[in-house]
Amino acid sequence: MEDLGAAMSGREGILMLGGGNPGHIPEVQQFFRERMQRILDDPVEFAHVIGDYDPPQGKTQFIEALAGLFRREYGWEIDAGNIALTAGSQCGFFLLFNMFGGEYESGVTKKIMLPVTPEYIGYADVGLADNLFTAYRPVIETFDDHIFKYHVDFDALRITDEIGAVCVSRPTNPTGNVLPDAELNRLLELTLARDIPLIVDNAYGLPFPGILFTDVSLMWDVNTVLCLSLSKLGLPGARTGIILGPEQVIRSLTNMNAVVNLSLGSFGPALALDLVASGEITRISRSIIRPYYERKALRTMELLKAALDGVEFYIHRPEGAIFLWLWLPGLPVTCEELYQRLKRKGVLVIPGHHFFPGLDDDWRHRHECVRITYSMQDEVVERGIELIAAEIKAIFSGREK
Repeated sequence: MEDLGAAMSGREGILMLGGGNPGHIPEVQQFFRERMQRILDDPVEFAHVIGDYDPPQGKTQFIEALAGLFRREYGWEIDAGNIALTAGSQCGFFLLFNMFGGEYESGVTKKIMLPVTPEYIGYADVGLADNLFTAYRPVIETFDDHIFKYHVDFDALRITDEIGAVCVSRPTNPTGNVLPDAELNRLLELTLARDIPLIVDNAYGLPFPGILFTDVSLMWDVNTVLCLSLSKLGLPGARTGIILGPEQVIRSLTNMNAVVNLSLGSFGPALALDLVASGEITRISRSIIRPYYERKALRTMELLKAALDGVEFYIHRPEGAIFLWLWLPGLPVTCEELYQRLKRKGVLVIPGHHFFPGLDDDWRHRHECVRITYSMQDEVVERGIELIAAEIKAIFSGREK
């Protein structure tokens, strides 16, 4: 995070292909600019946004608008009692994972299961108890033209009494993997049978920001905890997470918010309120945000394929999110060493071994992968790909310095 923060500050002149910052999409920023101007022009609303505490559950109007959106779009029988806001997704997962995992009053210790890794790097250190996670290797399916895809290995999966909840991200950061409906439904059946929640990290998914390049359904029921965010919509600075779940879970989250935050920030909900209430947020996601990232994903993938010609490599099929996941079978150095060499050349990626929380075995595959962000400006991505490919080719040919 120190390296990423320094790069984003612009002080070091580093090509930033390592972080998760969304792109600055002009059409989307214009919506928020206009909404901010309306807030500034209304003395009453401006005074409320900056000068009043919101409830620990989050801004009431925004939560009611979200409930209405899900009723209209999906026919779900939910109301404001099924939704709580958090101070960003990272805070939300800290609360959820420590709610369902760790040591209980009875002395029993529960774990959070990640049924398929790689998974989000931000999960790794949120536990108040040691060894909070248990995880599984994926099944790897390869395709022509240097493409592969991860699947849940249901033959290996074991949901035992020590599991307090199961969590998947969809689409997945870092890989862009999207679990098919059949795999998600099977996980739901398994968690229902155990009477534990299925937590779905939907920060890049439906209904917003909708950075999905494959057709899947958005699923929710009384056993599912659905997590969303305003960050990838274009508001990472507003730190607004959204959790949709059973009422007892939402009440617990609200109580935890009151302890940890007292009150939640008003800025993000105020900027997004009109878009949610009108349903415009889903149109923007479909017509502006998804095409923007899909174009960048395909362009970056073609650049990477051309630049790595002559090297054995695979790219995870880009099905969503804002990253490409590059696998280099037989990489002569670790991905951490590759990261350090690229950093010295002026480009940042994220080494893959960080994305396997809860996976105890030292699987070689985890040291052969890197995450590459394609959300930055096209010229930054293009130059970064050139440097990445040149260093990889040098390593494989034995010419690295």
